[in-house]
Amino acid sequence: MSDKNYSVSITVDATAHEAFECINNVTGWWTVNMEGSSQKLDDEFTVRFGEIHVSTQKLIEVIPGKKVVWLVTDSNLNFIREKDEWTGTTVVFDITQKNDKTEVTFTHVGLVPQVECYDACSNAWGPYITDSLFKLITMGKGNPTNMES
Repeated sequence: MSDKNYSVSITVDATAHEAFECINNVTGWWTVNMEGSSQKLDDEFTVRFGEIHVSTQKLIEVIPGKKVVWLVTDSNLNFIREKDEWTGTTVVFDITQKNDKTEVTFTHVGLVPQVECYDACSNAWGPYITDSLFKLITMGKGNPTNMES
């Protein structure tokens, strides 16, 4: 079994700056149930998916137009045994301008096949990046989850 971190890439017809701005608009592509801020270095935000998933992220690296890194400082995933499995993992968005397009590579460092959440979490991350974030960047509107807390 691989110990490779979950990663997925999208290529968009947008500038690196536009992609960067959309990544930081967490309520525009991940979930509308967010408290806090996700705009600049050291910002912290908490997302809620009902009672199923609550996690807090801190922006630990922010390079406009190039990279965004979140450190998961707290997590409560109620659908697995080790509910804090995400705590201490990082979520990395690498942004690369390629000619007139931009590639965004999403990597959840620590989300590897050996962890219980891998299947469910990678199956959730995939559409958030390849569909919702892609649509937010290219069409101005994503498909964030709107689940009551």
